[in-house]
Amino acid sequence: MILREKVETAAHIIQKGFEDYRAKYMEITRRAKSRFERRNWHGIQYDGRERLELYKKILKATLADLKRELQDDINDRLLWKLLKPAYYKLVKNRPDSELAETFYNSFTRKIFTTQGVDEGIEFVTMHEITGTQPISETILNSYELMDKSTYDIVRKILDDYRFFVKYDKPDYYIHVISNKIKEKLTDEFGSFEFDRIEILKPVFYRNKGAYIIGRIIRGNRTLPFALALLNPFDTGIVIDAVLLSSNELSVVFSFTRSYFLADIENTSELMKFLKSIMPQKRRSELYNSIGCDKHGKTVLYREINKHIAQSYDNFEIAPGIRGMVMDVFTLPTMNIVVKIIKDKFDPPKNITRQGVMDKYRIVFLHDRVGRLADAQEFEYLTYDRSRFDEKLLEELLRIASLSIAVEDDKVIVKHCYIERKMMPLNIFIQEAEEQDAIEAVIDYGNAIKELAAANIFPGDLLLKNFGVTRHGRVVFYDYDELCFVTDCNFRKIPEPLRDEDEYAGEPWYSVGENDIFPEELKRFILAPGKLRDIFCETHGDLFTVDFWKNMQNRQEKGEIIDVYPYRKVQRIHKRVV
Repeated sequence: MILREKVETAAHIIQKGFEDYRAKYMEITRRAKSRFERRNWHGIQYDGRERLELYKKILKATLADLKRELQDDINDRLLWKLLKPAYYKLVKNRPDSELAETFYNSFTRKIFTTQGVDEGIEFVTMHEITGTQPISETILNSYELMDKSTYDIVRKILDDYRFFVKYDKPDYYIHVISNKIKEKLTDEFGSFEFDRIEILKPVFYRNKGAYIIGRIIRGNRTLPFALALLNPFDTGIVIDAVLLSSNELSVVFSFTRSYFLADIENTSELMKFLKSIMPQKRRSELYNSIGCDKHGKTVLYREINKHIAQSYDNFEIAPGIRGMVMDVFTLPTMNIVVKIIKDKFDPPKNITRQGVMDKYRIVFLHDRVGRLADAQEFEYLTYDRSRFDEKLLEELLRIASLSIAVEDDKVIVKHCYIERKMMPLNIFIQEAEEQDAIEAVIDYGNAIKELAAANIFPGDLLLKNFGVTRHGRVVFYDYDELCFVTDCNFRKIPEPLRDEDEYAGEPWYSVGENDIFPEELKRFILAPGKLRDIFCETHGDLFTVDFWKNMQNRQEKGEIIDVYPYRKVQRIHKRVV
């Protein structure tokens, strides 16, 4: 077979692999509506995990096809230089062409173990997307105000977004939604007049919720608009919340939550729309939020490189108490942290390097309920040595040589996790105003409880292992001791046999590997003082075996416990008479 024929054959193999991936991806995604209607919550969670594992499965199968077809020529760099434009010609007109490019790059990186990027054989151009670009009407339903009332438009929206299960008390919800829109428009624009409401055609599904996502247009101004839907057992579909701000939507689309299932193929147009209603959110996080995590990772890499090219600060050690398992560094002017696994772990840590990676895999596949930070795993990143603080570089080479190397003037990060930067909770409490510190401590308890509701026990509950987001939410980000609540053995400390037992250096009772003594947690959570008193008053049940046993029992019975991505005061369906 001549070179040109090999190139064409390989291009079509990769194209077919991508088409197979997207077809299966959409097949899984399109099950979400039926799952929601039938209240099959375990099914929708299963679909989310299956979809996350799909990319690697299709990639492996397609790579096997390439190896079988190309044999030794698969390592021919000249072939791949010709293959890149041939493949691009096949996918350039797709509405998800940016995803197709990332799919192609996955092969070059796997075959050549590329350090940094290789522009000759990889797609490296950033597809710029802003919230100000025109958006195709093919992804939208538009509702013009004209001579209609807000009430009429909201009714029309609910009529168009119907389910097998009927809406419960629709007139009530239409009235509430209309009033909330008018109140928000008056606050923002001075009156409740608007031109139209634009709604994305797909409904966004996640866990037990569904979201109708849109925006309200008045002249050249935009107001985000979303309806949060639930399907309770004994009523019908209800509107649980009306969200009318970028901050509210940003929390729903947070990097701390599981990915949505939304039936849309034109991903670039969807990104434009989402960016228009959440302008502060990074595109990488938006791609992640809809389940395009591999491309989200690609975009994050390009965002970091673009920022480095436009900035002058150096990577430096991240603020906070040093970890026993991970070393963490950051760029001061960018809200990311880079986490490197140490070569050896300080006592009493007894986890292995693979064990740490397995914990991150659990977080990737599990329901994060807004309390676990999403982490993107990278290999063989390359940066100029001049952009590293010398103290940091010396430390990394000393304690993380399996993950870091220096070649000439380049630093090669052989393996790392990149997460959103947050202020460590212990530092936040020290620096915040008293009321902000109190709210953070209360939300710290909420975070532990919501993680328990998702069958997650953090293991190490020290404040330093939690961070505070820009929205003031407390999030857990240290995973080496993370485990499932159902795997723990929660025990009450036995009564001492003798008075002197209480003062002994070692416990007078046996302690198994998975034993947890909730009453001991109080000693680790906060120093004595006002904040600990408030925490104990609000969340004292965390120190009881009964709380954790109850969570175990609910999990073992298969219950999926409700955790909402908006505040309780925003919920409206409970007020229905």
